[in-house]
Amino acid sequence: MPVTSVEKDLDKLTITIVADFVAPLPRLWDAYIDPRQIERFWGPPTYPATFIRHDAAPGGRSFYKMTGPTGDEHHGCWEWEAIAPKQSFEVIDWFADATGAPNTDLPSTRMTFAFEATDAGSRLTSTSHFGSLEQLEQLVGMGMLEGTKEAMAQIDTVLADLAAFAVDRDAEAQLLSDTQVRVARIIRGPVEEVWRAHNDADLLKQWLLGPDGWTMPVCEVATAVGDTYRYVWEPVDGGEGFGFTGELLESEPPNRSVTTEAMIGMDFPATLNELTLTPVEAGTLLSLVITYANVEQRDAVLASGMTSGMETSYERLEGLIGHRVHA
Repeated sequence: MPVTSVEKDLDKLTITIVADFVAPLPRLWDAYIDPRQIERFWGPPTYPATFIRHDAAPGGRSFYKMTGPTGDEHHGCWEWEAIAPKQSFEVIDWFADATGAPNTDLPSTRMTFAFEATDAGSRLTSTSHFGSLEQLEQLVGMGMLEGTKEAMAQIDTVLADLAAFAVDRDAEAQLLSDTQVRVARIIRGPVEEVWRAHNDADLLKQWLLGPDGWTMPVCEVATAVGDTYRYVWEPVDGGEGFGFTGELLESEPPNRSVTTEAMIGMDFPATLNELTLTPVEAGTLLSLVITYANVEQRDAVLASGMTSGMETSYERLEGLIGHRVHA
């Protein structure tokens, strides 16, 4: 079991948990930064977590749900206060409702996570700061310590399997709910270049093409919140094309953007696309959460070969990154 000490300081209103791992520091860091990995251990075994959002940047947010054995769901969210890559991060941890909004009727906790290399591998020191003795006792009474110990006991398994995330780099689609899908892919290149490749029309025309045999004659990029974009693809050998349009709702370079997406000329509900770019040891973790109107729309899009088309595009993107992303 990785937890080596638990210290409760009633004067400072803190609880500090120290855990040691045989894995190297970068692997432990990535396990907390990658939503695909942290959700494998953040909740206790009987209440596994699903991270719908995980920004890992100052001013960002995380939103997760823990699902119990009877299907009951409990939600939480983080507000990211600070981050020093491979060293530490600080968040405000809230209980939340099903939309991800903080539940202000219950106490929040300021949590700091400090990472350090050791002779045997790595160490994590997490400190929870409470607003009052009553809040500390309330959360401890709700099972906070027991749940944290159970969750941390799962990290070793995740770390042992972490190599799979670097080796198997194909885009993967994970069902988050009846209406949400997360597509994740590690891109071999720095965050700034991956962001630029998503926001430069000349570069988009080179990689965002899906399967071979298509061109992108129209690429109107939304550059500011409130702007609309318009992308149109056509077959190389002629024939009928297709396109998408939408609005840029959020933009936080170089880590996050949120857009709507609707197919031009079709009466289908628009999707909500949340793109997050996070630095990891192998390059940039690209995470795209797509929210559909209903489960039928979700399944129809997945059945169209969306993920394989995205993988072909991401392979081209890595080729551009490998050539330093010259326009």
